[in-house]
Amino acid sequence: MPKLKTSQTALKRFKITSKGALLRRKATRAHKLMGKSARRKRAYTLEHATHPTNIAAVKKMLGL
Repeated sequence: MPKLKTSQTALKRFKITSKGALLRRKATRAHKLMGKSARRKRAYTLEHATHPTNIAAVKKMLGL
């Protein structure tokens, strides 16, 4: 059986922690920033855990 190729887009967007959890970045940070509070904008810079319903699909894209 041939090897699976890792999705390069997923590799750039997701990070795996030492315990195997998947981290992602939040969207909505690119434009219309004047209407958002500083607290809200700071929250977009943090990495958040991937939702449990998406973990299987992301792991498949990463070849895990």
